[in-house]
Amino acid sequence: MLNHPDLPARMLYGWADLYSSQLQNGEAYATLKPTYAIWLLGQPCRAGIAEYAHRFRLRDEQGRGLLDHGGIWLLELSKFDAEAVETEERRWLKFFREGERLDDAQLPAWMQTEEMQQAMSTLRGFSEKERAYSAYQNRQNYLRVQMSLQQQLDTLRTAAEQARAAEEQARAEATAALAEIERLKRLLADKGES
Repeated sequence: MLNHPDLPARMLYGWADLYSSQLQNGEAYATLKPTYAIWLLGQPCRAGIAEYAHRFRLRDEQGRGLLDHGGIWLLELSKFDAEAVETEERRWLKFFREGERLDDAQLPAWMQTEEMQQAMSTLRGFSEKERAYSAYQNRQNYLRVQMSLQQQLDTLRTAAEQARAAEEQARAEATAALAEIERLKRLLADKGES
């Protein structure tokens, strides 16, 4: 079952948002174009239904369409299991399901089309960008940790300097107080002698 129980509502909301964003202020409804949202899911969304492909459109109880303006295509990759690739849809679904595990140097026969070669190239590009982004994030995290450690070190240094200054001031005040006591003792001794 879905990790995100609100995903169907999110799908519909996303489609509606795409569809409605076509109109600018004052434009006529006649300018609206069909909008298709395609969702590829790695986990089952429709438990108890064996089919992997679902095409949702606006229809009434008898199946009559309100307006043929697209819909939501839901493809559950976890339910898709086809060894033989007979259609372009199956070729793409197999790619989405297995593409990450394919060896660029030894692609299977079903991948030997110009579109699939481009798809593999794009997938490699995403993987490289992912690695570069990961390296960037790791570097940023390292710098943040270093900055945090530096701030902690600066805070400790400031506290140590303040403690040292307070200690020196206390020592100076104690020395001044002892000197004053000695001065007063001498003054009393001088008065006692007179």
